Amino acid sequence: MKHEKLVIGLSGAIIGIVAVCLVLLGNPANMGFCIACFIRDTAGGLGLHRAEAVQYVRPEIIGLVLGSFLMALGRKEFRPKGGSSPITRFVLGFFVMVGCLMFLGCPFRMILRLAGGDMNALAGLVGFVAGILTGIFFLNKGYTLKRSYKQTETEGLVMPICQILLLILLIAVPGILFFTPAEGGPGAKHAALWISLLAGLIVGAIAQVTRLCMVGGIRDFVLFRESRLLIGFLMIFVTALAGNLVMGKFSLGMAGQPVAHTGILWNFLGMFLAGYGCCLLGGCPLRQLILTGEGNTDSAITFLGLFVGAAFCHNFKLASSGEGPTVNGKIAVIIGIIVVTVIAAVNTFSRKEEC
Repeated sequence: MKHEKLVIGLSGAIIGIVAVCLVLLGNPANMGFCIACFIRDTAGGLGLHRAEAVQYVRPEIIGLVLGSFLMALGRKEFRPKGGSSPITRFVLGFFVMVGCLMFLGCPFRMILRLAGGDMNALAGLVGFVAGILTGIFFLNKGYTLKRSYKQTETEGLVMPICQILLLILLIAVPGILFFTPAEGGPGAKHAALWISLLAGLIVGAIAQVTRLCMVGGIRDFVLFRESRLLIGFLMIFVTALAGNLVMGKFSLGMAGQPVAHTGILWNFLGMFLAGYGCCLLGGCPLRQLILTGEGNTDSAITFLGLFVGAAFCHNFKLASSGEGPTVNGKIAVIIGIIVVTVIAAVNTFSRKEEC
């Protein structure tokens, strides 16, 4: 157990260093990695939303899936499976993205924002934990989705192949994709393609080996007092904090933080929805991408839910901006909390009656 904790601690430190380096090399501030933001940018790069400020096919997302895929192949852990309530998972993924884009970041970026001194992320952290605790309530009452079944290798390969094709488009025929104009917004800020891809491959491989997941870490600590996964994210925070301090990128406060807003209630509720949905899904957005690389088609469906959710948020003005949340976004978060609660209740209490 001590050896496992040391490994995941070192892994978290490496990921924290990679995240800081990505910012130094061009990524937006406090956004070395953000699964939600990068999926949103990629959706824009494919023309699925019209928000010109966030349009860029992020190589980090491609790298995360392929890094996990290659590591899973090497460790003989590529085991395609799926069929567990796919529509429910899609809907949960959709609303997790609604919550993340209300907050302006996924759980990964929440930690990086804290490491950069963004105190708005504290409200997000409290909401995230509260959402997970709400999900745990239903887990303790018997919440479950349908079981997964073994799938063909072809099924498991679909999403990794899609990432390879997307990479080919990005390298060979970028003219058919959409790009944020220079200085036009967060989508215009990025490290070089190969650096971003390499960073994604490294983090994807590490996360596949360590099973890194912030939702799983908090859930396991509450249910079993197991701190292994939390150590990884603690080390990401510590390393990113140290890197920001050394590089002069640390700015303590709430106002004027990069790609963030000061709406405390909505930062809380956005990450409450994200934590709640992720707990019911069994993993955070990062974990869903890693499982997708391992051939898990349930996670691939969740990935698609996140993807469609990102496009929907920007097409219908649900996503927040530095100026704050939108009215549409507030309504969507409330609807999301209600929908996720209905899903939780139906898959908890109706299943008891069936038994």
